[in-house]
Amino acid sequence: MPMVLSLRTRTSIPLEVDSLRLETLRGQTADEVRATLVQYGNKQLPAGEFFDVSGSAADDETLVFEGDCSQVKLIGTGLTRGRIVVEGNAGMHLGAEMHGGEIRVEGNAGDWVGAEMHGGTIHVRGSAGHLVGAVYRGGRKGMTAGEIFIDGDAGNEIGHTMRRGTIVVLGNAGDAAGFGMLAGTILIGGSCGIRPGAGMRRGSIVLLGEGAPPPLLPTFVAGGVDAPVYLRFYLRELSRRGVAIPPGALEAEYRRHRGDFVELGRGEILVRCSA
Repeated sequence: MPMVLSLRTRTSIPLEVDSLRLETLRGQTADEVRATLVQYGNKQLPAGEFFDVSGSAADDETLVFEGDCSQVKLIGTGLTRGRIVVEGNAGMHLGAEMHGGEIRVEGNAGDWVGAEMHGGTIHVRGSAGHLVGAVYRGGRKGMTAGEIFIDGDAGNEIGHTMRRGTIVVLGNAGDAAGFGMLAGTILIGGSCGIRPGAGMRRGSIVLLGEGAPPPLLPTFVAGGVDAPVYLRFYLRELSRRGVAIPPGALEAEYRRHRGDFVELGRGEILVRCSA
């Protein structure tokens, strides 16, 4: 039986729950969890002021958040093992700096999903905000490992300065996807905003959709058309795991654009060719 934290009422003031770490909660009783201090605006209050707590995470290492947690920040921060399920929406910084384990959100998530994550898997069934898998301001690298799956849309600057790992957005993505990428892979199933790959050094951005791609920066050079073998392996594995890749993406051909030549120029943007 998992430990369940049920949010009593939706709050307009951000509630930061980075003190409610699964690694600690699995050795605590419900009363001890209720007594744990969380940040509420400029005050620290016991978690029991906001959540009903039941069950235990000792056996299955699973933590469940119930209710609309769109103002609950830092869920799953630093997660190393186990599983967290958010049965509604989640707030900003979901899974930030996590090293392992799994986070699943049945609704939408805010900005900074998986910021600077180092491993594990995040799956958002709805849409996400800006800066998915990105670096924090003043940092050096975004996500360095792990997987982030967004079934809906995502905002601007997904994968900002990411070093390794995979980001899959099945819907539309905002501007500057893969800005400053050091390495890694970003797959976008819908439309993409302006300036994808700006400043990227290495890595791959793949536009899987059939719609017209955005104008690429002049610092990218168009190459030939083919069906990359590695991409087929990627898409087959995603399909096997239940990720709904766009129809025809597996069999399609893609035009390769090399860049960004203001940097190393070893990155690539693959654009699906029209039928």
